[in-house]
Amino acid sequence: MSQTSYPVLLTPGPLTTSDRTRHAMLRDWGSWDADFNQITTRIRQRVLDIVHGQATHECVPMQGSGTFSVEATIGTLVPRGDQGGHVLVPNNGAYCARLARICKVLGRKLTTIDYSEAEQVNPADVDRALAADPSITHVALVHCETGAGVLNPLHEVAQVVAKHGRGLIIDAMSAFGAIEIDARQTPFDAVIAASGKCLEGPPGMGFVIVRRSVLEKCEGNAHSLALDLYDQWVYMQKTTQWRFTPPTHIVAALDEAMTQYIEEGSLAARGGRYARNCRALIDGMRALGFRTYLDDELQAPIIVTFHAPADPAYEFKTFYQEVKKRGYILYPGKLTQLETFRVGCIGHFGEAGIPGAVAAVADALKAMGVRQIAATAVAA
Repeated sequence: MSQTSYPVLLTPGPLTTSDRTRHAMLRDWGSWDADFNQITTRIRQRVLDIVHGQATHECVPMQGSGTFSVEATIGTLVPRGDQGGHVLVPNNGAYCARLARICKVLGRKLTTIDYSEAEQVNPADVDRALAADPSITHVALVHCETGAGVLNPLHEVAQVVAKHGRGLIIDAMSAFGAIEIDARQTPFDAVIAASGKCLEGPPGMGFVIVRRSVLEKCEGNAHSLALDLYDQWVYMQKTTQWRFTPPTHIVAALDEAMTQYIEEGSLAARGGRYARNCRALIDGMRALGFRTYLDDELQAPIIVTFHAPADPAYEFKTFYQEVKKRGYILYPGKLTQLETFRVGCIGHFGEAGIPGAVAAVADALKAMGVRQIAATAVAA
C-alpha cells in the first residue's frame, strides 16, 4: 500500500512513516535469535552516535510508549524519597506536568517552577532553586514541550545543573534526532526518547541514554521490575537480549528507519527538513489569517499551535473531519485556557506535504462557512 492511500499524520507522533519502514514489519522475528539481537545492538550503537555518547553513556531500550521510559528513568535514577531523592521540574506545559505527576506517583520528592505555556524555562530560575535547596538531587527538563511547541534552553539549563553538581534528566521525546544534544558539550545523566518521533519509526519502543557511571550505581532504586533500567541494561550487557518479550516488529522497523535517517544525512538533514516544514507551515497559515500561539523565537520546529478561528461557524471536530477528508490529520489543542489546535511538522511526507496541508485547511474552512479567522477573512 502506498502512503498516499491514507491521510498524512501532522502530529508529534505517531507520525507518517516511509514504505520501507512499514515493510520492515512484515517479517516475524524470534526474540532470542542472534539475528534479532544484532538489530537491538545496532540500534543502541546508532542512538549513542546521535548524541556522541559512545565513550560515556549507555543506551537502554524499553518496551512501551515514551512515557514508560520516562517513568523507568525517574524510578531508576532517582533514589526513593526516604533515601533522599528530590526532583526539580521546570513546568511550562502538559508534558512537564506529566513528568511531575510521575514523580508524585513514584513517591519521589518534587519541587516545580511553574511558567505559562507560552514561556521558556529560565535557567536563572533553576540556578536560584538549586542554590536555595541543596536537597534537590535531580532536575528533570522537557526539551521540546509539545503542549504548545516551546523549545526550552537545554544547554544553558544543563550548565546550571552541572555547576551545582546535580543530575539532569532530559525528556527529549519530541526533539531527539532533529535538535542537537551533544554529550561532549551538554552534561546530562539521562536523555529519554522513543521510536515514533523524529527518527520516524512506529510507536511502541522507548530508549534511555544514561551516563554509564550513573547507571552503575542504580541497582535497587527501581520501584518496578519491568521498568528497571539498571536490570534491563545488565541483562542486555550479558546476553544481548531483552529481559522480557520485546516489540520485535517495532524494533526491526526502527532499525530500518534509522538506516534511512543516516542515508538522509542524520541530524543536520532531518532537523533542516523539519525547520523548513515549520517555516512553510507558519507562513502559509498566517497567509490564511491564523495566529500562532507562540512567538517565533520560542517555537520548536516540531509542532505549531494555532489559535482557533473566531468565527461562530468554527467547531474543531467538524474542522478535523473536513481536513481529514482532504488527506491530513491534525492534532487537538493541549492548552487549558484557550481554544487552539496543533499541526505537526515532522514525519515522512516530504516538503510538498505542508503546502498541501495549508490548502486543505483553507478548503475545509470554506466548506464549513468559516470566513473570520483573526483580523482577516478567508478569501471567497
